[in-house]
Amino acid sequence: MAEDAKRVVCIEDEPEMIDLVRLILGRKGFDVIGANGGIEGLETVQRERPDLVLLDLMMPDMDGWEVYQQMKADDDLRNIPVVVVTAKAQSIDKVLGLHIAKVDDYITKPFGPQELLESVEKIIGEVKVE
Repeated sequence: MAEDAKRVVCIEDEPEMIDLVRLILGRKGFDVIGANGGIEGLETVQRERPDLVLLDLMMPDMDGWEVYQQMKADDDLRNIPVVVVTAKAQSIDKVLGLHIAKVDDYITKPFGPQELLESVEKIIGEVKVE
């Protein structure tokens, strides 16, 4: 069953965070595609059509909300699950916004490997709930 690796696009402006995500998820057989910043991230999602997007909110070129809104406005991308990554210091309205925006999940930095895996597996894990 694991032949067909699940693809995760990690949109992040810190290369070391992409490497960390690749390390954690790669061990579990996920194929992680890094994208540096929001503009490249959106293009990567359009090209790759991943099973999941890990989306950092704070990026200089195009922030995560903008990427998220553009994905949701696109019929081909709107059903791709999104896990938002926020910094611990982010304000509560960001978190409330996540619920209003209906993102699939969110994790806060710094996160542990287990936290990341649980979030990803909850959404695209082996257990398929139809």
